[in-house]
Amino acid sequence: MFNNIVIIGGSGAIGRAFTLQLAISYPNTTIHVFSRHQQEKALLNVKYHTIDYQDETSIEKSALVASREAQLDMVIVATGILHDGELMPEKSLKGLSAEKFHRLFEINTIVPALVAKHFIPKLNREKRSVFAALSARVGSISDNQLGGWYAYRASKAALNMIIKNAAIEISRRNKKAIIVGLHPGTVDSNLSKPFQGNVPDGKLFTPKYSVQKLLVILTTLTSKQSGKCFAWDGKEILP
Repeated sequence: MFNNIVIIGGSGAIGRAFTLQLAISYPNTTIHVFSRHQQEKALLNVKYHTIDYQDETSIEKSALVASREAQLDMVIVATGILHDGELMPEKSLKGLSAEKFHRLFEINTIVPALVAKHFIPKLNREKRSVFAALSARVGSISDNQLGGWYAYRASKAALNMIIKNAAIEISRRNKKAIIVGLHPGTVDSNLSKPFQGNVPDGKLFTPKYSVQKLLVILTTLTSKQSGKCFAWDGKEILP
């Protein structure tokens, strides 16, 4: 049973789906939802907050707010970026730029790392708890057969290493905590929209379907699986 849940990135398609599904599944649970802009309160057991991802002090204060009345049972980091305006994934080396690397690493790697820094110490120490960050299959080095998307792949590979490191460290102090990465599949969202034409039939998921599959994983993981990355179908993604 989860008593206190946190969702970071609640304004995105997956973050909103997590909020709705968890609010319905756990009506007596407090759910803290953080996003850059204030959202309208629509669910009785959801508390909406603003957060500045580029300000570590804001992240630290958010962790204190969420854990003020109870330890955290689940933290979901649903932030991420693949493209932004004219900033698109690289098809070859000539498409690389420092701007792309800085931008994607800032959102996909540094933000989840700082969230982990301040939220993981607030995880419940008395019972099973979970910290999960959205990663991607393309962050797997061993699975890379197509190349391209340099900055995005690298930022997600770096995130997977942070997840592994955090899992090792927290296991020394909180044996019941589980730290994992999650690959939601290709979800019908703004992030995937420019690339949906290449998605095979049946592999473009609604946010609701993806989240339902991910929640099955999050509710069945054990501490032995901490530090790993799992796809929406429950299969482990190799580093």
